[in-house]
Amino acid sequence: MKARETHLKQVLWPLSAGLLGMFLMASIYFGLISWAESPQHAMDLLYQETWLIIPLFIGFGIQTALYVVIKKRLFFTRTDSGHPGTIAGTGGATSTLAMVACCAHHVADVFPILGLTFAATFLARYQRTFMQAALLITVGGIIVMIITLLKERKRYLEHLSLGNNPS
Repeated sequence: MKARETHLKQVLWPLSAGLLGMFLMASIYFGLISWAESPQHAMDLLYQETWLIIPLFIGFGIQTALYVVIKKRLFFTRTDSGHPGTIAGTGGATSTLAMVACCAHHVADVFPILGLTFAATFLARYQRTFMQAALLITVGGIIVMIITLLKERKRYLEHLSLGNNPS
């Protein structure tokens, strides 16, 4: 029974975290654009930039799931796993910035009041570039986290093969 509970934890925690991460990133996207323009406009932009936006949502969900696997040590129990939070945070922050860049030009009317006209213009002009960069950083973060996970798993299995206690 214990092995079944462990297996469920190893699957359900990362899956739940990944889905929550995707939902949160999608909520930021839809929330910002719906607030700035309208929900219909958010859907139109999603349709126009699907090839960038959907992979950002999915990539952030994957990073979140991998972060949980590494942080909770679901497939290994010893050694230092580096800084998965930094990796996931960087990817998440960049993805969020890309979402803000995507809709910043829609709130440019408010920015002059805040003294941020240049920021709105800059973000709007390089919107696609920010989104492409965010996607690359997200993929890079996923690769680094998978490498970290594989290294830690290998160390753990070597530790076990030497007859050491896994705790």
